[in-house]
Amino acid sequence: AQGPSYSCAKVEAGSVEEMICKDEALSAFDRTLADVYANALKKSSDEQMLKAEQRGWLKGRNECWKSDDQTACVREHYQRRIAELQATYRLVPETGPFTFACSGGPVREFTVSFFQTDPPTLIAERGTSVSLMFQKPSASGTRYQGQNETFWEHQGEATVTWGFEAPEMKCSRQ
Repeated sequence: AQGPSYSCAKVEAGSVEEMICKDEALSAFDRTLADVYANALKKSSDEQMLKAEQRGWLKGRNECWKSDDQTACVREHYQRRIAELQATYRLVPETGPFTFACSGGPVREFTVSFFQTDPPTLIAERGTSVSLMFQKPSASGTRYQGQNETFWEHQGEATVTWGFEAPEMKCSRQ
């Protein structure tokens, strides 16, 4: 079995890095992320920013030692980061962009592009604001959640919130 993308020789005992070294599936996620990150660096217009974001992500991943299920926490961190980089840097196939027109709000139109990541993602753009959202379980239609945005589409109609405690907007695909 192959290890992660980094050397396991000097990892601290009991650390998240050691756990990854000992877990074949987590090591595979680490190697995948290393490849995706290298491809993102090639496409990035701001290498320093991407490197800073990656350092921040590593700190967040290493906080998984506090989790009740450390393995699941690390796995989720890897899945989300891989999907985020793949969508942000257009490293996987995308569908769209699709334009939606909404009622209410100062900017009544936005575009959405869907990405074949795991988990599925979309990038929505409204005015100068951009949101990366991850697909969430939904009883009907397709629902995505970003940091302060939601997008729920059902039969060509979308319900969108854009911003913390923002009102829902009803939107239709153009």
